[in-house]
Amino acid sequence: MTSTPLTIGFIPLVDAAALIVAVDKGFTAAEGLNVTLVREVSWSNVRDKLNIGVFDAAHLLAPVAIASTLGLSQVKVPIVAPFNLGLNGNAITVSPALYAAIMGEADGDPADPMVTAKALARVVATRRKDGGEPLTFGMTFPFSTHNYQLRFWMAAGGVDPDEDVRLVVLPPPYMVDSLASGHVDAFCVGAPWNSVAVDLSVGHILHFVSDILERAAEKVLAVREAWALENPDVLARLARAREGCGLHRKSGQPGRGRAHPCNARPDRCRSGGDPAHARRPPENFPGRHDAAKRALPAGRTRRGGPARSRAGGMALRADGPLGAGGLFVGGSGVGQAGVSA
Repeated sequence: MTSTPLTIGFIPLVDAAALIVAVDKGFTAAEGLNVTLVREVSWSNVRDKLNIGVFDAAHLLAPVAIASTLGLSQVKVPIVAPFNLGLNGNAITVSPALYAAIMGEADGDPADPMVTAKALARVVATRRKDGGEPLTFGMTFPFSTHNYQLRFWMAAGGVDPDEDVRLVVLPPPYMVDSLASGHVDAFCVGAPWNSVAVDLSVGHILHFVSDILERAAEKVLAVREAWALENPDVLARLARAREGCGLHRKSGQPGRGRAHPCNARPDRCRSGGDPAHARRPPENFPGRHDAAKRALPAGRTRRGGPARSRAGGMALRADGPLGAGGLFVGGSGVGQAGVSA
């Protein structure tokens, strides 16, 4: 079999493990693929290099694949996602000071995200009354489940994420330093950065994404649609190589199954997390089942229309299936088109 060169971009996160293991353990080579993995710092770099052809494939935020296909806030380049790399892998980590403030306002079990969301609303109201600066939350990209998870949680408790707090974009590797330096009060990011913040005693994990949304596709293996149509055999070989380090292989085969804890469900990799929050979502939290109809507080509207969240052009609609992990773009239902969960 002729060796096919491939360049694949990735961000240093746990949910890139399937790609890294596939190359390191020789699964890609066994499929006749000569893969070069390129480490990047920001999602915009990964997206742009994939779109212009520097990368053949990329570890990418699932919503970015949809946004690129629709041309939202970027050049329109159709992207397809043949398989999922991460499900429910994010967490919200807060500074010790904000953690103490939220715990001081919590009326109920702090493992319940509705309790902490309402507590956050009270913290925000107190800061405003005292003339303090708005709290700053870091997230990885406007088109990301990190952004949506933060907005959904805040809005459920009565906090307007566009008016009451600041949401800023930070590359994942910079999250912990930004929290430690006080540049942000909290962040939402994937593993391992939440656990790193806990290990360094600069943050507390408040909630995992699975506490808030029942099912959220985080990262995908993304390729340009045109490339996929031109190279169906190469794409099939890449998919088989990824399966080599998946959950469904017998652990008795050399190298197989070793990456399974972080392959499809990185939220299970909770080393360094706060044990009290390693629980299933409370049944009464909106995101557990029917979050959509209660995602935004009653009466919270913007300019006379339905309550919306300005998430880089992507709206989270109160009548959409957000609790099931659905995404809405420009007011039209897109669901998880092109994303295998």
